[in-house]
Amino acid sequence: MTASPIFDPRPIIARVHASLLDLLATLTPEDWRRPTVARRWCVKDVAAHLLDGQLRRLAVQRDGWFSGRPEPGEPLVAFLNRLNATWVEASARLSPEVLRGLLAWTGGELAAAMSGLDLAAPATFPVAWAGETASTTRFDLARDLTEHWIHQQQIRLAVGAPPLVEADLLHPVMDTLLRALPHAYRGVACEPGATLRVELTGDAPRVWCLRRDVDLWTLHLGEGPARSTVALDPETAWLLLSKALGREEALGRVRLTGDQALAMPLLETVAVMA
Repeated sequence: MTASPIFDPRPIIARVHASLLDLLATLTPEDWRRPTVARRWCVKDVAAHLLDGQLRRLAVQRDGWFSGRPEPGEPLVAFLNRLNATWVEASARLSPEVLRGLLAWTGGELAAAMSGLDLAAPATFPVAWAGETASTTRFDLARDLTEHWIHQQQIRLAVGAPPLVEADLLHPVMDTLLRALPHAYRGVACEPGATLRVELTGDAPRVWCLRRDVDLWTLHLGEGPARSTVALDPETAWLLLSKALGREEALGRVRLTGDQALAMPLLETVAVMA
């Protein structure tokens, strides 16, 4: 087994964004109103949320413009949910054509802003769902990639468009999302060497192993002996890790073998701020 691979998220983000623009150009007025698995958001709301994230990254990372802080005692997730809700509410005034045009503009601006970044430098914000209090810019951008990809999957699922599951897109996304596992398993006590195997099925299969070392869990890419195995398809994986699929529903969609108790924390792992 080897450690999870390190990659440059920037060209993959550009590809996912181009796919989004192509997809949005095909939507009918009815498609923009279709409900999604993102709770109360329709397709147009999800597109507006993607625009918000890109505008905020430009403002903060490129321009150094910080605005908005949590209220005293307000949890981070509640603060982010409030920001997201107010933006989506305001964006109801924007037409689909305006949204698509703004997304085309932000895509180019972000690509230019990201091109000169030092991927090893500290990120402005840590990847909290991985349990980090400080993250590299590389991991922060990889997290951004997963958000772009998941939200586009939500739109594609809602309108019946084919999912983005080509191996060179799916594997980097899943490599990043599963970095939530060591943090999710931090309270699970096992003897050193105990291993959970995660198998991604479908046309682009991949295997990871979460292994207990002396005092922490570590994620590795590749085959290895395991006490417990969870096999799941790409749609189940992203629905589960984005909190759109509960544990009981997930149990009906995954294949578990071996020690099922060791697999249960995976079915409650969240790799988004929710």
